Amino acid sequence: MEEDNKHITCLEKEFEWLEQVIQYAVSSYLMHEGYENTWLTVEAPNLSDDEGGAYASFVHDNELNIYERLAMVLAMAPHVYPEKLDVFFGKNQLYDRSFTEFGGYIDNAFNGFLPTVQTLLFITCGVDSSLRNDVNKSINPKSFLIQEQIIIRKKTADNLFSNADLLSVSERWLHFFQTGEELPLEHSSEFPAHQITTQMDWDDLVLEDAILEELLEINTWLTKGKTKMAEWGLDKKIKPGYRTLFYGPPGTGKTLTATILGKTTGKDVFRIDLSMIVSKYIGETEKNLAKIFDIAEHKNWILFFDEADSLFGKRTVAQTSNDRHANQQTGYLLQRIEEYSGVVILASNLKDNIDAAFTRRFQSMIHFRMPSIEQRYQLWQKAFSGACKLDESVDLYALAENYELAGGAIINVLRHCALAAIKRDSDIVTKQELLNGLRREFAKEHKTIQNTAL
Repeated sequence: MEEDNKHITCLEKEFEWLEQVIQYAVSSYLMHEGYENTWLTVEAPNLSDDEGGAYASFVHDNELNIYERLAMVLAMAPHVYPEKLDVFFGKNQLYDRSFTEFGGYIDNAFNGFLPTVQTLLFITCGVDSSLRNDVNKSINPKSFLIQEQIIIRKKTADNLFSNADLLSVSERWLHFFQTGEELPLEHSSEFPAHQITTQMDWDDLVLEDAILEELLEINTWLTKGKTKMAEWGLDKKIKPGYRTLFYGPPGTGKTLTATILGKTTGKDVFRIDLSMIVSKYIGETEKNLAKIFDIAEHKNWILFFDEADSLFGKRTVAQTSNDRHANQQTGYLLQRIEEYSGVVILASNLKDNIDAAFTRRFQSMIHFRMPSIEQRYQLWQKAFSGACKLDESVDLYALAENYELAGGAIINVLRHCALAAIKRDSDIVTKQELLNGLRREFAKEHKTIQNTAL
């Protein structure tokens, strides 16, 4: 409880400051006696490190200026202390209506005042428009607070100007400021991607030498590419980033390879959730994509688009509004990928499913083929090289020779066999259990197998 109090106490000081700033800004604007100066005369709390609050540490570590702090605490107010904004419900006596200058938004589902960009501008620039540029810098699309998605700017309607954008705080960051606990991005309902990881390494990959050479090129770009491009002046001639297509049948190692690239180079790999990206509403898909690319640029992530056909598929002749909408999405995505300075990996079962406008801009297109007999033999060896082993009578090479399976399918068989052995309280897998696992895997593709000698 004492630890929680540090975080809450720190926020309470900041909200008291917000309340004083708002009171001063409103009174100064209405020319009340004693408020002849600007709100800048209201001293902000000294959030030194020894207070121990998560919010204080964040402000200090990121060297936030006074406008960024004010924007953050204003965005948090409806979530924590909505009563701090009740002053904005005041009416303009001259017109018997609310003050347009205050901005804000009233939602039927929420009884409080929801601040907008205009609200922030009023508080900070009500009587001093010279501050407007500095304030806008704190919440423009390229600002730290927006790119890190700490502050979320939301439109209340498509036809409203930018000053009417709602200012809100990310649920994930609000949780951190109140508790000091950092939640992964995937815990946020607002973020359409999740991090993927692996415990495997390069040695666990079974791929052709030609493919490994191409992967090493990506690895080199991740570790040295940006530095060398700047040192050699190549950044003036070559577009930023690295774009590649992984294509081939399911289970051939496309996702695993992406995660190993991230692991060996110290980069986070985020798989894009296309179900959260694509929207039937005009402009929404672009906004969802912007969420990803803005923060990924700041964090230098590897972006992995699995089953990319649905978003990167071939464009059609625009005969209907739906066609134009789909083509607009593809065009926007192409633009963002070209501007992204990190690595983008697209994964697809078939190369021909991807729009040629994308493939022309790829630095590499890597074909993950079904493994050969020799490769399948290696995969079976690696699969049963741990505590779970096959009965000595099983001929691994015959297994590789007689059953054409991708690496992912072999791992599925391993899982089935391991569970069967555990059920018997053993670490040895029998021939029959292996055959049962093979039958289950082939049944997924509506295929049957014979009891071929193993």
